[in-house]
Amino acid sequence: MARITYGTGSGERTAGGGVILDLLWVFVSTSRLTAPCSVLSLMNYWLMKSEPDVYSIDDLARDGSTYWEGVRNYSARNNMRRMQRGDLVLFYHSNAKPPGVAGIARVLKEAYPDPHQWDRKSKYYDEKSTRENPRWSMVDVEFVDKLPGLVPLDALKTAKGLGEMVVTKRGRLSVQPVTAKEFEIVKRLAHA
Repeated sequence: MARITYGTGSGERTAGGGVILDLLWVFVSTSRLTAPCSVLSLMNYWLMKSEPDVYSIDDLARDGSTYWEGVRNYSARNNMRRMQRGDLVLFYHSNAKPPGVAGIARVLKEAYPDPHQWDRKSKYYDEKSTRENPRWSMVDVEFVDKLPGLVPLDALKTAKGLGEMVVTKRGRLSVQPVTAKEFEIVKRLAHA
């Protein structure tokens, strides 16, 4: 790989991290940005819901990691299939009083077939799913952080910048995309 050194006005950088990363560096280092911002995110952000009496952020903190099984909604399943290792997740307590974001997790393992779909004794059994063509997937997630306070759904609905957040519009979807900006706003609300 060719190595290129470029000046930025505040120093030099030697490229060599791959074409995409090097092009991103050239763009960032030559831009005249007046405020810190993320120009391009190489990671995706998500919100995943769990009922706290079934599996809470405290359970994830105790266990360190877990598999996220039992998703039986095609939109939620498709979102899980788009997840990549390292993506960050807002861990949302649903069916709680109040519901809201309780912590942060990270995708540890990308989507793979949920074996419960073939287990006749499981409540997640699906007689139409085959091993050759599995209908349902799951991912593994790991604990990152418990927020200092729950960010309730009501706060998400009224916070500036979150008006288009999926959880405020299509509340029942258990796995949903979140923008990088929305993720940062939720983190700020937790520390307010």
